[in-house]
Amino acid sequence: MIYNEYYCGVISIVGKSNVGKSTLLNKLIGHKVSIMSKKSNTTNHNVIGINTYENYQSIYIDTPGFQKNIFNNYVIANNIYINRKSIDLIICVVDILSYNLYDEEIFNNLKYLNNKVILVINKIDNIRNKKILLPYMQFINQKMKFLHIIPVSAKKSIGIDNLNKIVFSYLPSKNHLFPYNYITDQSQDLLASEIIREKILCFLNKEIPYNITIKIEKFFISKNNIYYIHAIIYVINNNHKKIIIGKNGIKIKQISLLSRMDMETIFSATVCLTVWVKITKIL
Repeated sequence: MIYNEYYCGVISIVGKSNVGKSTLLNKLIGHKVSIMSKKSNTTNHNVIGINTYENYQSIYIDTPGFQKNIFNNYVIANNIYINRKSIDLIICVVDILSYNLYDEEIFNNLKYLNNKVILVINKIDNIRNKKILLPYMQFINQKMKFLHIIPVSAKKSIGIDNLNKIVFSYLPSKNHLFPYNYITDQSQDLLASEIIREKILCFLNKEIPYNITIKIEKFFISKNNIYYIHAIIYVINNNHKKIIIGKNGIKIKQISLLSRMDMETIFSATVCLTVWVKITKIL
């Protein structure tokens, strides 16, 4: 359909680690493009998710979580600062049950950017007494000037439609930057590696550190649309290799099975996935 006017903008999603930014991004665009884990700081690069609805196109950037180390906070804040001219809107996410001084540090950083900011209070499904929500919002509203304060549960899709409508209302008038059917600028092999990373963190949350690397050695699509993917998980020592493989190979089988199921959903195709674990000195 051809419209008289189009709206398109770039939205940066920020917040400290583990407040649900990746889950929120996936729900806003209606597809999985960013990995989710209870382990902090699992998003290690900016992920672009694209939501196109009629004549509106929202382009989302999911940033790595603000770590508790203040130096890292400023590094990430500077990254946003450098790109602030290309950002039309910022969504700052807080967890209603874990608000602390680190959230306020983020607010202080955002004040210097002079961007439009929407505050999203996530995980409202975790509070039993909903009466605390209004005074909580009033308390937060005193910290800085937000365009809106929106309570949501990204996990249960509560408030997502309302948030999308509000985001659309702030998009500038300009042509769309991506075709209608695009949901991310990530390559398929990067998506595959991120899915495997997510499953590793899911099954081995406290046992494996961040220093693992997933390399897609083969990514081939046959004429009958079957995806053949060979992946290698690189670890730094034999102990980590044993943990990922698990007793009788049970862990690697679980990781491979759930990774394949996610890939088949995302790629809308049959996937033949092979995953190996290897030791390397350099990650």
